Amino acid sequence: MATSDREAVAAALRDNESFVVTSHDNPDGDALGSLLATHLALGALGKDSVMVLGGPSMLPDEYRFLELQRRGLLREAPADADARVLVAVDCAQQSRVVATELFDRATLTVNVDHHHDNTRFGDVDLVVDEASSTAEVLADLFDDLGIALTPQIAEALYTAIVTDTGRFQYSNTTPKALRLAARLVEAGADVTKVFVEVYESTPFPKLKLLARALEHASELADGRIVISELRREDFDAAGAEEPYSEGIIDHLRAVDGAELVALVRELPPGASARRKGSLRSHPDGVDVSAIARSFGGGGHKRAAGFSTDLAMDEITHRILEAFVSENGDRAAS
Repeated sequence: MATSDREAVAAALRDNESFVVTSHDNPDGDALGSLLATHLALGALGKDSVMVLGGPSMLPDEYRFLELQRRGLLREAPADADARVLVAVDCAQQSRVVATELFDRATLTVNVDHHHDNTRFGDVDLVVDEASSTAEVLADLFDDLGIALTPQIAEALYTAIVTDTGRFQYSNTTPKALRLAARLVEAGADVTKVFVEVYESTPFPKLKLLARALEHASELADGRIVISELRREDFDAAGAEEPYSEGIIDHLRAVDGAELVALVRELPPGASARRKGSLRSHPDGVDVSAIARSFGGGGHKRAAGFSTDLAMDEITHRILEAFVSENGDRAAS
């Protein structure tokens, strides 16, 4: 990480007065926690901040305790976006932001992220790809700005870190991430509350959707690949909303012997693509971000995603082909 990047971003936040904070489509815990933490931190600096997540889709139910709507979350660009600095958090590509007009209208774009394939789309960029999460990058930035960790900021950051590290079980769980988590708990983050809300408040339709994903799951390459799909009929039969697919792929990842797992879901009519894929691999497994980029997506080496209009058979073929090319002939059986 270049010190100048942090200095430039800190200066942009310190020297401007009005901001709009956004993150990527289909937001996860790091996106939503980082979004809220940045908004609250800007408020602590006395700045005028608004949060925007574009599109009509509901947010994942497990993050409702963050109370984003009550805190003023907008679903479209504010009327005065032309007068605001845009801060995009946890967003590797500009195209992942639904309210794309924010980029055209912003006076300055600040990009804060931890994805190794971030396209550096900001006027100023702070991308720390060795960080466990965007929240970890933000915590360092907040320290530079002298922002105290209130219980509200700490809880938002903790939510982001605990979800992006898989409850501190993924390979991105570093000593620094654990030390930061302890610091956030000391600052007032409620560990039990976050755990119960995120992991033990599952709506019943989400369980039914999980059952259908498990039913559709199949093994390839002697069980080294597990792939499943969710069709629109599965969402309808389960009575599940689109965000309920969040986290289902982690159940596929738990299959013994699986080195690469994929979940492909059919998107609703009117979406920008027909299907959306999520990819995961084990710590020493294939670089799934490279596979995702072949579909026009991206992400981390062990967790990535993409959108595509390809048929499911073609998606499966290309994933298998990429796995075989990296792992040799023994993967093709």
